Amino acid sequence: MIVSRREKISKYITDMGEVSIRSLEKEFPDVSTMTIRRDLAYLEEQGLVIRTRGAVKSLLKLTGNGEDIYSLRATKNIDAKIKVAKKALKYVETGRSIFIDSGTTTMCLAKILPDDSLSIITSGPNISMEIIKKNNPSVTLVGGQLSRNNLTTSGMSSINFIKSINIDIAFMAASAFSLKSGFTIGDFNECELKKAVIKRAGKVVLMIDKSKIDKNMPFTFATLKDIDVLISDSAFPEQYVEALKKNNVKIE
Repeated sequence: MIVSRREKISKYITDMGEVSIRSLEKEFPDVSTMTIRRDLAYLEEQGLVIRTRGAVKSLLKLTGNGEDIYSLRATKNIDAKIKVAKKALKYVETGRSIFIDSGTTTMCLAKILPDDSLSIITSGPNISMEIIKKNNPSVTLVGGQLSRNNLTTSGMSSINFIKSINIDIAFMAASAFSLKSGFTIGDFNECELKKAVIKRAGKVVLMIDKSKIDKNMPFTFATLKDIDVLISDSAFPEQYVEALKKNNVKIE
């Protein structure tokens, strides 16, 4: 119910570019003003909108993007993504070089990271801003070309930087996963960056919710032999479990 409402509010703001609180009240007459304001606060925390005096603006509309792909993903399957993030938390270790991939599931992990002396590297500007709210973690943001759709940096400068650093543990996200194609995404540049991260990482923890299982996107960045841990919010189909065990992948 809450997720569906927030999806509709997010889409309405994206379509309009900028709307007043009063227009939102008219568009959603069954929702109280206080509830709308709480939803807007949530969307702002996700890096999707900017609230101004009596109004709200679509962040990606401000950057010239006509299709707010990240915002649509950020409001879907929230409970599942939080569940995945909580499972992943036990693999976070102090005194390690930790990479956190861009994505809506990894953003959930960023939100619940402990305020400890963690050394975090990320390709997600919004993830870096979330972590920097804490007092103790250090954050290194990978530079490069910023994608409006995915809120991630990528390109040759990003890849060259990754090649120059050490990564103990990488928390990675995928748009889809199938036994045939492996872990896939829809952007080539992001795919190449993910490959570089996985190559440098001592341990790879792949985070994915069940809505992405048995689906394919154009570009493969990893197969089962490239990862150490696969975390999902629910059990995998039998054939997937067999393949995971065969490749010595720990299932969470």
